[in-house]
Amino acid sequence: MQGSITHLIAGVPVSELHAAIDWYTRFFGRPPDLRAGDEILWDIDEHATLFIEPDPAHAGAGRVTFGVSGLDAILERLAAGGIDHEPVETYSNGVRHVMVPDPDGNALAFAESPTS
Repeated sequence: MQGSITHLIAGVPVSELHAAIDWYTRFFGRPPDLRAGDEILWDIDEHATLFIEPDPAHAGAGRVTFGVSGLDAILERLAAGGIDHEPVETYSNGVRHVMVPDPDGNALAFAESPTS
């Protein structure tokens, strides 16, 4: 019998929790879904969750890429919330990719398939 992965829960270390809660609330466009001790969680999809946690020694080492559709609308919403991004790149396979670093330098990115 083979097992399978059924859920994804990804963590991002941050240096200062309260400032990070504000930034990630603007990033996701809504408040967190759950607080479990010092972990602050946002449900991304039915089986995908991202959490932030205070860990100053590792802050800035996180890397998360979100597969999205409607990339331009997402970037407009982020800009309205005061969140900047790096230039959008288009790869040879048509995927559009953009980095949105958080204040600690964690590498959050969006990737949009050309069929989105």
